[in-house]
Amino acid sequence: MSSFEAVVNTHAPDSPRSSQSPPPSGFQGDLELELHGLANALYNLGTTVINDSTKERDKPGGGKQVGLRVNEVVHHLATIDDIAQNTRTMIPFQVLQDIDNSRNPMQLTKERLERAATENQFMNGKIAAIESYRRLLNEALAKNFPETAVYLHPKPVVRNAMDM
Repeated sequence: MSSFEAVVNTHAPDSPRSSQSPPPSGFQGDLELELHGLANALYNLGTTVINDSTKERDKPGGGKQVGLRVNEVVHHLATIDDIAQNTRTMIPFQVLQDIDNSRNPMQLTKERLERAATENQFMNGKIAAIESYRRLLNEALAKNFPETAVYLHPKPVVRNAMDM
């Protein structure tokens, strides 16, 4: 198994899908595989730099592999740039800023979902309060102005099964 396949087949605990599932077909799958390849090439570059920096400089036959590793990274970046030219998916700028600021996208998603749920509950509370106020107001108006009761308590509309 090549080192590229090892990266593709590993499963990070925060990965949205298991390592056994194949990448999506088409454009997104190609991009995902290329990004995995880039991550692997960057890792290999880092380990090569560390290994080469610990070697003796004057050791005969100890040619450095950093140039080869840099070329691999540049190749992956060029391929990703080519793929990006045909991609029409828009990514919100805030997401890119958060990633640049080393914020975990999974944690950001969780925080935003929790915030949306909280705001949803708050809004549902407001709607319930307005409905309660409306019901009390209609009852008071119907009691004090009986001629408006027909307009304040309209008959519910029965929906046909075909409308749903």
